[in-house]
Amino acid sequence: MKAKKWLALGLAAVMTMALVTGCGSNAAKDSGSGAKDSGKIIVGLDDNFPPMGFKDENNEITGFDVDLAKEASKRLGREVEFKAIDWSSKEAELKSGRVNVLWNGLDITEKRKENMLFSDPYMDNRQIIFVKKGRTDIQDESSLKGKNVGTQSASTAEEYLDGDVFKKVGAKEIKKYPDFVNAFMDLENGRIDAVIGDEIVGRYYMSKHPDSIEAVDVAVGPVSQFGIAFAKDNQQLRDEVQKVLDEMKADGTIAKISEKWFGKDITIQK
Repeated sequence: MKAKKWLALGLAAVMTMALVTGCGSNAAKDSGSGAKDSGKIIVGLDDNFPPMGFKDENNEITGFDVDLAKEASKRLGREVEFKAIDWSSKEAELKSGRVNVLWNGLDITEKRKENMLFSDPYMDNRQIIFVKKGRTDIQDESSLKGKNVGTQSASTAEEYLDGDVFKKVGAKEIKKYPDFVNAFMDLENGRIDAVIGDEIVGRYYMSKHPDSIEAVDVAVGPVSQFGIAFAKDNQQLRDEVQKVLDEMKADGTIAKISEKWFGKDITIQK
């Protein structure tokens, strides 16, 4: 009888500890900066967005933003995983917690700030026009009247092309692609007349296809800035990442990564 009594007490203690542990775990998971951010940082990206994030010839994800994220995670003492996502569903991926951050040449916009937290901007980004090499009839935005124009879905360029200002230009068709690489391929093949997109991405593509693509060096729409996005309830992770980014800027690490990918430091200095 005595043995049974001690056994019952022992089981009760174990159950109490399990309940306490379980409650603590659930509370952490429910917190915007709890268990889901205590270990690995999962970076959501479009893996066909060179030079910010893309797959190399060995099918490994690489790029400017990838290098930044790796160094930041290393300084935070946390493992990092890069997860290719449908870029048009990026806000849902972030809100659901399937990814912790969006780090892939993401423009900071007022509309996006309604649903996401952003880091400080780290790079300026213009939208410009790209045409097939040798084409001379497209010199500016007004030249796109009656033309077929391509861009990437869910990009800043798409937002501008869908707006009232660009509609006045009178383009024949706006064709939207899952990524800019496919848009540039159609441009090379003559299926569209121009691509409007991020200058950084377009110029990188140009450097790999110097005989087929050229830029019309005129900004289309407002100049934007790249930032890193976090879930609205994840202020803690945002602040931790921002702190190490500030350190990387101060010690010259970001400048070195920029020089690796762009030949010079084109990041925001202030």
